[in-house]
Amino acid sequence: MKITYLAHSCFLVETSKARLIIDPFLTGNPLAPVKAADVKVDYILCSHGHEDHTGDALGISKRCDAPIIANYEIAEYFGAQGAKTHGMNPGGAHQFPFGRVKFTIAHHSSSVNAGLNPVYLGNPCGLIIQADGKTIYHAGDTALFLDMQLIGRLSLDLAMVPIGDNFTMGIEDAAAALDLLRPKVAVPMHYNTWPVIAVDAELFVEAAARTDHTVQVLKPGESLNL
Repeated sequence: MKITYLAHSCFLVETSKARLIIDPFLTGNPLAPVKAADVKVDYILCSHGHEDHTGDALGISKRCDAPIIANYEIAEYFGAQGAKTHGMNPGGAHQFPFGRVKFTIAHHSSSVNAGLNPVYLGNPCGLIIQADGKTIYHAGDTALFLDMQLIGRLSLDLAMVPIGDNFTMGIEDAAAALDLLRPKVAVPMHYNTWPVIAVDAELFVEAAARTDHTVQVLKPGESLNL
């Protein structure tokens, strides 16, 4: 399994059977290493409705004929716009041709077109993907929560966790999350896209190391092989 960081919370996951993109936000992302038009995938996974996680989902879905896997409300929202979708919800799992996806809870919010009349798009989620004998966890946008210890029972090969603070966990809470998740390796996400979430990822590396956790910082465009 190959994991490529596409900046913010977006990752390309290449399994032996399919190419997946998680939280596609490339258009308008100042750190994105590729354009949405150049992305070729078989499935799209969205953790929640905010535009910095779903911004390119519809366009990529229609161009690649790729189903959007998301919570029920997001699936209905994009399905009404002509996309193929598969709706799920926290606690639910489904076996896809490439592997198994399970949705977890996340503590955040979920909407699009935020303003006077935001469109509510269900509960925010985290994603557990099991494929090619590996188990990875994308936490989505979330605060620290104690039930992460239940996710940690799965012997995670990789955890992708937000560290940017303000909207999600900051470095201190993200390091504490690793105590609960116990992944073989963690990759930070959701930071440095804008000044309000600007942090030094090396401080996360140092904080995690104090409790013997391994962190690999990926620059946009860099990959990790599991």
